[in-house]
Amino acid sequence: MTICIVSSCGGHLTEVRALLPAYQDYRHYYVLNDRALLPEDMIGRTHFITHSERDWKFLVNLWEAWRILRAERPRIILSTGAGPAVPFALVGRLLGCRIVFVESVTRITAPSMTGKLMHRLAHDFFYQWPQLARFFPRGQLGGPLL
Repeated sequence: MTICIVSSCGGHLTEVRALLPAYQDYRHYYVLNDRALLPEDMIGRTHFITHSERDWKFLVNLWEAWRILRAERPRIILSTGAGPAVPFALVGRLLGCRIVFVESVTRITAPSMTGKLMHRLAHDFFYQWPQLARFFPRGQLGGPLL
């Protein structure tokens, strides 16, 4: 089984890396929307895509998602956000991937824009604070990752 881990850099990457024990024994690779200093285990298994801020580059991200997902053929796409999660979820669903999304730990009382979209797109949706339950009726409380 192959897992595609999609994230923006910074805090979202830190959060998804907190889940490493859950996916480290499976073939996995990362997709990041910006260049970053990578930990040793990410070197050679990371794709970099165009950074989009809800602009026309979203279309470029859709193309990049199509190209990467067709080449790598993951069974699962895991993301904690932000921007690249949506194009990869859209293309991933078309290709039959299971989409798993974890809303950011920083979202305590109100959902993120990405979380609102991913709640509709993800097969499995987790939030980290009980205050978010009313926004995500199909989601599951997972508790804080960090």
